[in-house]
Amino acid sequence: MLALGVLLASALATLTLAPRAQAADTLLSQGRPATASSREGDGYAAAAAVDGDLTGTRWASQWSDQQWIQVDLGARSRLSRVVLTWETAYGKDYEIQVSDDGTDWTTVRKVTGGDGGTDDLAVSGTGRYVRMQGLSRSSGYGYSLWEFQVYGSADGGTPPPTGAVKVSGSQGDWRLTVGGQPYTVKGVTWGPANSDAATYLPDVRAMGANTIRTWGTDGSTATLLDAAAANGLHVINGLWLQPGGGPGAGGCVDYVTDTTYKNNVLSDFTTWVDAYKDHPATLMWNVGNESVLGLQNCYSGSALEAQRNAYTSFVDEVAVRIHGIDPDHPVTSTDAWTGAWEYYRRNAPDLDLYAVNAYDHVCDVRQDWIDGGYTKPYLITETGPPGEWEVPDDANGVPDEPTDVQKADGYTRAWNCVTAHQGVALGATLFHYGTEHDFGGIWFNLVPDGLKRLSYYAVKQAYTGSVSGDDTPPVISAMSVDPASAAPAGGEFTVHADVRDPEGDPLSYKVFLSGVYADGDSDLVEASWRSTGDGTFAVTAPQKLGVWKVYLQAEDGHGNAGIETRSVRVVAPPVDGTDLALNRPATASSSQQSYGDCPCTPDLAVDGRADTRWASDWSDPQWIQVDLGARRSLRTVRLVWDPAYARAYSVLVSDDATDWRTVYSTTAGGGDVDTVNVSATARYVRLRLTARGTSWGYSLYDFGVYG
Repeated sequence: MLALGVLLASALATLTLAPRAQAADTLLSQGRPATASSREGDGYAAAAAVDGDLTGTRWASQWSDQQWIQVDLGARSRLSRVVLTWETAYGKDYEIQVSDDGTDWTTVRKVTGGDGGTDDLAVSGTGRYVRMQGLSRSSGYGYSLWEFQVYGSADGGTPPPTGAVKVSGSQGDWRLTVGGQPYTVKGVTWGPANSDAATYLPDVRAMGANTIRTWGTDGSTATLLDAAAANGLHVINGLWLQPGGGPGAGGCVDYVTDTTYKNNVLSDFTTWVDAYKDHPATLMWNVGNESVLGLQNCYSGSALEAQRNAYTSFVDEVAVRIHGIDPDHPVTSTDAWTGAWEYYRRNAPDLDLYAVNAYDHVCDVRQDWIDGGYTKPYLITETGPPGEWEVPDDANGVPDEPTDVQKADGYTRAWNCVTAHQGVALGATLFHYGTEHDFGGIWFNLVPDGLKRLSYYAVKQAYTGSVSGDDTPPVISAMSVDPASAAPAGGEFTVHADVRDPEGDPLSYKVFLSGVYADGDSDLVEASWRSTGDGTFAVTAPQKLGVWKVYLQAEDGHGNAGIETRSVRVVAPPVDGTDLALNRPATASSSQQSYGDCPCTPDLAVDGRADTRWASDWSDPQWIQVDLGARRSLRTVRLVWDPAYARAYSVLVSDDATDWRTVYSTTAGGGDVDTVNVSATARYVRLRLTARGTSWGYSLYDFGVYG
């Protein structure tokens, strides 16, 4: 464990922590009747896996894949955990299934790529019978379990409410009801593939959530709805309309004139509403996502206003169609700011409630609703910590991502603001139950790569009131990078952090890099790094210049991770010697005068600054040259390229700027930084640029000549 510094404890203060122990579940399976598909011999009966002996007796199957063991709990019970203690012959792929009658089975958890040992699985479901259905073995032997333990409560397994969903009440005193029972939406937005619902939804239920929200509905939704129902969850079924959130996401539609598009999506929506209106997991329909905002990326001025009115009028048309097919589920529509509600009030009277995505400004929604004089309740359909678009920039000019502690605080704050608007805010789906381990995933996902973050437990605390008994993640604080603004490409920089694990678990570390701000790639790649002790890591900088994100990930071996990130600016590595071209007269064949950050004149390539550049016209060939003032002995030419680099170029020298001789040439330039060794004596140095690497011209941040 790394040295403990001053802990940023505000988030942990909101979590009810305790020494590691399992929550107050009851072991339901021990000593109960157990049966199996087969046994290896007389000494390996199914009963041996429920006798409480973790090291002396075991069940073992015959040597084939499709084998099972099941236990009869004696009564319908609500299930919370299944613990499988494997002998060396373990299940690589298997399902945990439940049944009320021992005949009809529902999968509540699916495991793929298991690695043996002890599998402690969160599940959510009810049943009298619980079965491990083997799918694929880890070896040539069968399956073998020391113990098959099922935890939960023998309370009869009261199922979650089902039946018609209604928005009822009056101004300022509304409620959502399911089957006549009050229902507050305690939800998360859904990220995994629908085909993986049986794997992840037990964990969603274990967080205390009762709802998931999607953005689109199609044929695969049936699998999601079935798994949701099996886990006592409801689904807000999204119906996608273009353009969605983001800059014109999904394309730009003309809602004033494009009747073909509108008729097509209305037909599609009709199909899916009719298909899923009677499914017990369906909670409501959500038409569109952030399109009132997104239309500004397609239109402006009076045209934008006309499109927004036409879009919200079409949403109302969809709502009317849905109500005609499915009178038992409400219809809403989500946008990105409460200013959109005025359009819905004017043009979409048939919506049952409003919905909005609000992150850092979620606590302003209540006042916006009051100030707007609205007469319908609302849902918060996305919220959590501040987004990339809401935070200030750091010293390297990129958004300053909140810490794990700050993100956890963001979820707690958001939920508190939602629940404070009683009778109007009907709940929230917090963003985001996703597994992507990339730039966006680290910013928002509760379980990137399946690892539970501090934010995961903040949501669980909000929804259940406690995380007592849970093993919680490592907490990283005081992360720093040195040098943060001048790490040499290919060289090492230092990362330092204080890391504490609440339970004192031994920790393992990983360091990742993301070039999202350097080259647009949002993936995380593991860096080349080494630990130098006392919470310090030496990390090798990438070769590509620009601002990178560096991530420190600490894992506790119990499925939890703390992840912290800072930015680092990668610059050209230093060159030995004196830059003879610094601030010397420079000329060029052409230069851009008024494009982007230009004028980009040739003197800006020799001014010693990393943020100014020369840029040529967009044609071949081009040249730039520098007058050193006298004949000088030359050893190195260093070129720091803007993205508009040269694929083919030559370095030429001259004593009189008339007669030139070539000292270097290449047809395989790759941009970023070219460091060229030369041996010459000359007054003038010229780059002759003959083939561009892009459709732009040529552009240099630095044209250095060293002697």
